[in-house]
Amino acid sequence: MRLRFALLAAALLAGGTASAAPQDNSRYEAKLAKALEGRTAGEPVKCINLRDIRSTEIIDRTAILYRMYNGTVYVNRPSGASTLDNDDILVTKTFTSQLCSIDIVQLVSRTSRFSSGSIGLSEFVPYSKVGATKN
Repeated sequence: MRLRFALLAAALLAGGTASAAPQDNSRYEAKLAKALEGRTAGEPVKCINLRDIRSTEIIDRTAILYRMYNGTVYVNRPSGASTLDNDDILVTKTFTSQLCSIDIVQLVSRTSRFSSGSIGLSEFVPYSKVGATKN
């Protein structure tokens, strides 16, 4: 009986903490702004080449950053971005050599290895360093 009460109390505390957390994304937007500091936005594109992606970074509840070998950073603000967590692993199944705005990305928890949802990508906005020249 005592164990059941302890488990119930822990569940209520965890649930209360999660629901009491504010849905203010300003700190995540600030983190995104810091990551894009010194860069200017270009025209959005529908697809990016997979072979050009050097790394990815998740900004919680906000966006996915795709860092390219040429220094450009593409920002994708997917539908369902509120479920993004930087502890998630992005699993993408593509059938071409590009990642496109119609693709679905599965989210897998890094700790439990269980699926934590999926998101639909949107257009990719390129951010280049100020004064950088394109080849």
